[in-house]
Amino acid sequence: MGINTTQLLIGFLTAVLIALAAWRVRSLSVSGAWAAAGLGTVIFGLGGWQWAVVLLGFFISSSGMSRLAKKRKVVFAEKFSKGSQRDAGQVLANGGVAGLCVLLHLLAPQGGWAWLAFAGSLAAANADTWATELGVLGRSTPRLITSGRPVEKGESGGVTWEGTLAAFSGALLIALLAAAVEGSLGSALPFGFVLRIGLIALAGLLGSLLDSLLGATVQAIYTCPSCNKETEHHPQHTCGTATTLKRGLPWMDNDWVNMLCTLCGALAAGVIIFF
Repeated sequence: MGINTTQLLIGFLTAVLIALAAWRVRSLSVSGAWAAAGLGTVIFGLGGWQWAVVLLGFFISSSGMSRLAKKRKVVFAEKFSKGSQRDAGQVLANGGVAGLCVLLHLLAPQGGWAWLAFAGSLAAANADTWATELGVLGRSTPRLITSGRPVEKGESGGVTWEGTLAAFSGALLIALLAAAVEGSLGSALPFGFVLRIGLIALAGLLGSLLDSLLGATVQAIYTCPSCNKETEHHPQHTCGTATTLKRGLPWMDNDWVNMLCTLCGALAAGVIIFF
């Protein structure tokens, strides 16, 4: 499949304008804006408007969820390693697999598996974001996904029925967008229309559940000796005290967990085609 230089140029300009606008409204940091511009160029310029619609659906809805009830979520900032202003690591963790799917589509445009993997990866990213942002606002007590033990809101690995429902809703939004535009792709996509929506939504939900599982087992979680609280912050807590590793792998930070979450969504949506 050849590269359309005009489309690539338009994709580059569009990506830069969107990244700049997101930086101006503080949805992206400076590094996040640079990463978004590069990733957007790949997806907009090499994929096309169909791929761009799905990516924008994720970015706009997830950014909106991050801003929802922002004042009520301030109390959870001490637990999360990063805030709602995405940096380069967060952009690539959430969208890097999607960008790779676009490149794979260029090499093998027939069959539609790369498109479904792309949609599945962003469905997982959206599901995880919606679960995190809406889950902490729910009334239910989170329980650790591995043992069912009650944990504090915002603690990695904790799940609630509200958060799970939010995760599925976020994945479903991406699935609906993908299904709405896929008819113009020109590829022979497998499964019926409704079944494809369910497949992508389910893939996204599975990715978000893997995120919770990793958060409860191998993600690096620290403690603050001063506050005596668990946190993802390292090397210092929000109070300024140095944090110490409590559990997990030191290198397995939230960005790596998010990357594996999106990879799970992509594989779940793409590999099922072969079965």
